[in-house]
Amino acid sequence: MAINPQLQSRCNNSCELCSAENVELQAYAVPPKSNDSIDNVVALCPDCYSKITESDYSDANYWRCLEGSIWSEVPSVQALSYKLLGKLSAEEWATETIESVALDEAVVLWANAEDELEASKLVHKDSFGVVLATGDNVILTQNLNIKGANFIASKGTMVRKIRLVPDNDEQIEGKIEGHTIVILTKYVRKAV
Repeated sequence: MAINPQLQSRCNNSCELCSAENVELQAYAVPPKSNDSIDNVVALCPDCYSKITESDYSDANYWRCLEGSIWSEVPSVQALSYKLLGKLSAEEWATETIESVALDEAVVLWANAEDELEASKLVHKDSFGVVLATGDNVILTQNLNIKGANFIASKGTMVRKIRLVPDNDEQIEGKIEGHTIVILTKYVRKAV
């Protein structure tokens, strides 16, 4: 996304992370926020932009520029710098930089928000730890007494096109003999 005149003025025509000048800058919205406001974006050079969007943190020395950008007065630049330094926490200089700066709590929460959202997603796994998805087929690993239907679903029964229970990662829904039932994930294995 091209940068608007306000952002171009704020960044003084240089990358807000590595200070590269005379390059075509791009606006990058710091997740999980969108680019609907200049307060949510950072002006980046093509190198920084591509490394961030590709999650390429292999060249730790490239990111030493964060030692300076973390001190920016712009909250979006602080949040992005803090987030990237966290990804480089194996580097002693990155850890020291994080410890040396006192950021506003809102900036730290912003920097960590995307990772927390990702961690909070429920993951349904079968009895062997294989991740399940809606539409998968599973096989029962033990006999199940189906309450209200007066039958027992035997071990080895195939349950086709399951649905994940959205608020409980230990339950799925499936049809057995025409009855939609809730099944505990610990009693199924994903069919291959």
